Amino acid sequence: QVQLVESGGGLVQPGASLRLSCTASGRAVNRYSMAWFRQAPGNERESVAAIRSNGGSTHYADSVKGRFTISRDNAKSTLYLQMNSLTPDDTAVYFCAARAGHVIVSAVHYPSSYDIWGQGTQVTVSS
Repeated sequence: QVQLVESGGGLVQPGASLRLSCTASGRAVNRYSMAWFRQAPGNERESVAAIRSNGGSTHYADSVKGRFTISRDNAKSTLYLQMNSLTPDDTAVYFCAARAGHVIVSAVHYPSSYDIWGQGTQVTVSS
């Protein structure tokens, strides 16, 4: 079983950038579809971005398109989320998620499509 640990969160001002990392251990992740989700207080967990096991296909929520970039380095068993032009609306706990095999495109943004989750890392955007 794969274990996921997120890092890189913090407190930043509006307009700043952050890069989140999610390190996987336990098994090689090159056969896992992976994704980033976030959850703000009082809100449901929402999709941010998803990526296929080989990194060849990525998908983004409309709210982050053009600002966030998901990537992965399977040799390092690490998933990344580069976040630029952050706004207070991006404040949330960010979670990485994984599932062995392929997740169909229509399902990549649903939390139920993934069965392995990290503990989350807090991102706060405030002046």
